[in-house]
Amino acid sequence: MPDKHLSSQFDAALDMLSTDLLKMGGLVERQIARCLELLNTYDPALVIEVRESERQVNALELDIDEEIHRVIARRQPAARDLRLLMAMSKCVTNLERIGDEARKIAKRARRIDETGAAPAARVIGLEKCGAMAASVLHQALDAFARMDAVAAAQVVRDDRAVDEIFRDLVRTLVTRMQEAPGTISVALDYLFIAKAFERIGDHAKNIAEFIVYAVRGRDVRHVPLRELEREASET
Repeated sequence: MPDKHLSSQFDAALDMLSTDLLKMGGLVERQIARCLELLNTYDPALVIEVRESERQVNALELDIDEEIHRVIARRQPAARDLRLLMAMSKCVTNLERIGDEARKIAKRARRIDETGAAPAARVIGLEKCGAMAASVLHQALDAFARMDAVAAAQVVRDDRAVDEIFRDLVRTLVTRMQEAPGTISVALDYLFIAKAFERIGDHAKNIAEFIVYAVRGRDVRHVPLRELEREASET
């Protein structure tokens, strides 16, 4: 009976950590949604909201990491449970960094508005890049909620689309700067926003890789995509 009681307590602790991590993910998703709004219409209230959300994200990162360390110290988990806790810690770090990228996007959107330039969404592909980054993050959080390694592997594949859109944007913006040197300052702000979205996709990919690690027990951070997908689909 005592063993069963301790097991129930441990399961409850894991459930609470998962809930808090997904809450943190929801905050980050809302940050990105506000950034996408800023691409079309600058609104100082949205910038403030992104900044306030970042403070909440940072606080959650500290709280979740502290609880993970406490659970490990008290329960001394082994095998899959320990992998899950380690993966959670890594996922929390990546979510916090996504929040940082959202703050950077909001800051650049403000700078673009101050120059009187056209809304950032008018840069071909920028809004698409942001929407795709938001999509892969949502997929990663959904895969975490279900501990679905196959869905996580799909996130890694889909992140390649974000990378490709980013490369196209770079080419477009470089051409624009060459043809109109007077636009270089604003074009660099656009490029900074595009890079932030690309980094958000990278962090979502990182989360997906840690899901595969938690479920399958193999570190797949530096393996070819086909091998990762094969590992994720094994039964």
